[in-house]
Amino acid sequence: MDETTQAAIIDALEEMVAEVAPELHGRHMYGGQMLEHEPGVAATAVGGYFGYKNHVSFEFSHGVQLLDPNGFLEGGGKARRHLKLHSVADIGAKDCADFLAQAVALG
Repeated sequence: MDETTQAAIIDALEEMVAEVAPELHGRHMYGGQMLEHEPGVAATAVGGYFGYKNHVSFEFSHGVQLLDPNGFLEGGGKARRHLKLHSVADIGAKDCADFLAQAVALG
């Protein structure tokens, strides 16, 4: 993935987060952006997004609890799940806004 595509995905995610969950606070961490209910309090993290060589990962701290009827979420750990985004279109195609709204509602 080239840097321009990665930057476009991250910009689009930031816009979507501001629209869907303006109450969240972003914190630069782990080479990406963590999204928290309380700024600087890791225990209140909803998830975050991180750029990798071939995709942008949109991650959810309690993703195992999210409803995923289409099977978009990936991961097999105890709690976290993520979406691999390869284009800006994937944000809509993989229901990122719905997953974020669910994650925020979990608290």
